[in-house]
Amino acid sequence: MLKQFAGALAVAGTFAVVSAYALDVDPSLKDYQKMSGVTGSLKSVGSDTLNNVMSLWAESFNKQYPSVKIEIEGKGSGTAPPALISGAAQFGPMSRPMKAGENDDFEKKYGYKPTGIRVAVDSLAVFVNKDNPIKCLSLSQLDSMFSKTRKKGGKEDIKTWSQVGVTGEWANKPISLYGRNSASGTYGYFKEVAMGDGDYKDSVKEQAGSSAVVQGIASDKFAIGYSGVGYKTADVRTVPISAKDDGKCFDATSDNAYAGDYPITRFLYVYLNRKPGAALEPLRAEFVKFIYSKQGQMGVLKDGFYPIPSAVAAQDMKMVGVE
Repeated sequence: MLKQFAGALAVAGTFAVVSAYALDVDPSLKDYQKMSGVTGSLKSVGSDTLNNVMSLWAESFNKQYPSVKIEIEGKGSGTAPPALISGAAQFGPMSRPMKAGENDDFEKKYGYKPTGIRVAVDSLAVFVNKDNPIKCLSLSQLDSMFSKTRKKGGKEDIKTWSQVGVTGEWANKPISLYGRNSASGTYGYFKEVAMGDGDYKDSVKEQAGSSAVVQGIASDKFAIGYSGVGYKTADVRTVPISAKDDGKCFDATSDNAYAGDYPITRFLYVYLNRKPGAALEPLRAEFVKFIYSKQGQMGVLKDGFYPIPSAVAAQDMKMVGVE
């Protein structure tokens, strides 16, 4: 999955240069230009991870078009495909790609597959309490903490902090596990990348939202959990992660994400219903344009995620017929 992500940036022609503006939007992105005749209503149903940035986009878009009504609902990526299939939503934000079965269900109704556009880059961060001194964890260690199947090859079940080298008051304390619920794309992505599609332990405290995961870790000194990096607060810290045991650890930063070094990096998506060859109606087309404008990608930065390079934006706008 990490190679696939880095490869996507490389194909877009941005792999080597994107870090030059990693903490700013790509200067090649254009300012949004307001159009006349844009009216109607939109509804977005899907990812909790993207809920805040979708709300930021909606708020900024409404300043351009005060008469447009936009409703945002973020209860998990798994809620996006049914909402798109039923027509209850025009946009389906997801923190993971659609699964084959979800694509098939959509295609059974419409005769073509849904279209997914890449709208942000995210490091799926591993958080601990701000006082926890842990310096690095490998994917196999994370797997041995969170999974009861240990498909990453861990030799033992990791239950206490001393097993990953933490001393002092943490040494013999049980590790308190926090995660998302099964409707979440973040739940599925962590399961795939960090756990080799293994099974979560029953002791993981499943939370309905990303903020709840971070809040739980902030109030639980011996906790660890995962969430989109945009949900980081002053009460938690990110743990550098290595892809292999005894490998180099990389923190969840923009440079490490763009370079493909942080091993739990992903695109965030918005899916929509577009018949191949058909033009989007003005309202949806303008919202997509806004997402890929400087103002739209500034919203990505404001929410703590990493902006899309202009070459990726151009690819995906062309895919949905937006100029």
